[in-house]
Amino acid sequence: MKKVSVITVNFNHNYVTEALLHSIAEKNTYTSLEIIVVDNGSKENPVPAWVLKYPHVQFIRSDKNLGFAGGNNLGIQKASGDYFFLVNNDTEFTEGLVEQLVATLEQHPECGIVSPKIRYFDEPEMLQYAGYTEMNYYTCRNKCIGQFEKDNGQYDNLSGVTGFAHGAAMMIKKEATEKGGLMAEHFFLYYEEMDWCEHIKRAGYTIRLNMQALIYHKESVSVGKASAMKEYFMNRNRILFIRRNAHSFKKIIFYCYFVLFVTPRNIIKYIKEKQYNFISILLKAITWNIMHDKASGEIGYPIAK
Repeated sequence: MKKVSVITVNFNHNYVTEALLHSIAEKNTYTSLEIIVVDNGSKENPVPAWVLKYPHVQFIRSDKNLGFAGGNNLGIQKASGDYFFLVNNDTEFTEGLVEQLVATLEQHPECGIVSPKIRYFDEPEMLQYAGYTEMNYYTCRNKCIGQFEKDNGQYDNLSGVTGFAHGAAMMIKKEATEKGGLMAEHFFLYYEEMDWCEHIKRAGYTIRLNMQALIYHKESVSVGKASAMKEYFMNRNRILFIRRNAHSFKKIIFYCYFVLFVTPRNIIKYIKEKQYNFISILLKAITWNIMHDKASGEIGYPIAK
């Protein structure tokens, strides 16, 4: 039996992480399992109390917030499993979840990452994820299949190769991380799992979906509300994703599209909604890409590099 390392990252939401741990204890039946919780620089360190409360769990404390990618990478580096199951701390397991995902990786040697069907926890019949379409590299847009639809089994036949895994729940082979690398930490927030999937694909693996595996996600249906941080990283990392993954011609088309269409459209939107501070945030996101290297995020490299 392959060993699975369940890895989750906590940041100032101790009670949410504890609910996940209770969910695993109640629903999981896969026996060869280790659980790793990375505390990503929470204001109050919960690890000393957790060590006493959950002696079967391995806890790692980072003194600073490393972001989604950095926190998960820290967990992966400490994991001893053959497969790494990365789950958001605001998810809840269902029976047979781990077994189904392991079966996909076992039955498809070419598969590097697999994600389950995801439903919203607060709307338990509503889908959040039933796979992704491939990326349009001219616009850096794709579609999350099934999102906000009632799950009547209409997508259950989609089990198979999909465009991208979902960052809330994805199981990856250890060997795929050895060949394709870990997540790029300078994304910090948004697009990092999609970038990771592209690098895993280039290492020779496929990304699959198992619609017989189900996990619930406590993310709100209305999570898309704009914030300064989200606006910055969504724009910054949309450009960064294209820089790292698109071929030269598609990059040029995307840059023209972003500068001539996306930027003025967004600025007009910000003005209409009286979010004037978002204008400077957008320009800051663009400037970051002009000044920073696409591979490492270090300062001093032009956007064309």
